[in-house]
Amino acid sequence: MSDIAKARETIALHAKSLFDRGLTHGSTGNISVRLPDSSVLVTPTGSSMGFLDPERISHLAANGEHLSGDKPTKEMPLHAAFYETRRKTGAVVHLHSCHSVALSLLPDIDLDNVLPPLTAYGIMLLGKVRLLPFFVPGDPAMGDAVRGLAGKRSAVLLANHGPVVAGENLEAAVNAMEELEATAKLALLLRGVGATALNTDQIGRIVDRFDVDWTLGRTR
Repeated sequence: MSDIAKARETIALHAKSLFDRGLTHGSTGNISVRLPDSSVLVTPTGSSMGFLDPERISHLAANGEHLSGDKPTKEMPLHAAFYETRRKTGAVVHLHSCHSVALSLLPDIDLDNVLPPLTAYGIMLLGKVRLLPFFVPGDPAMGDAVRGLAGKRSAVLLANHGPVVAGENLEAAVNAMEELEATAKLALLLRGVGATALNTDQIGRIVDRFDVDWTLGRTR
């Protein structure tokens, strides 16, 4: 099996896992992986992540030329923006996961850091998560908004839409995405009950131990 075929199989495996656990639904969500030659594999437009045919996953050249597979997701400009601005990005995951979307609708959240510091792993895996405004799905302006962050965020939450996470590889991106959704769920469950979040000293110790650039809101 070729390296591209193996990568396609891995994308389909992770996509089905996310779908089967209800983290994405219908034909929502998309995944991309950057290959060593800088070409990109990405899930096709209109496809269900629970029923992907690996051979039909889109393969794009570094310049965006369509090499094989079905037509890529219309959210490709969003993925491309992370690859362009974060040198170490090897994969991007975008979902419409329920709790993250719900969190994006609340009127009084911190736009610069939408996830409250509830757990160590939320800080370790995500850094600060910026809330971006609403865009019509497929709007290239979403990519422009990510570029405007100048590579300083590994994760964003699109208002009324869903989270996007970049990682060094697909496993890292999926793990971080799952942490984002779990933290969003905790935030909603604990809302209004006066739960004890991590304090500044505790956050500082996590940041120092795991080399998280908390000031700029990104993980190195």
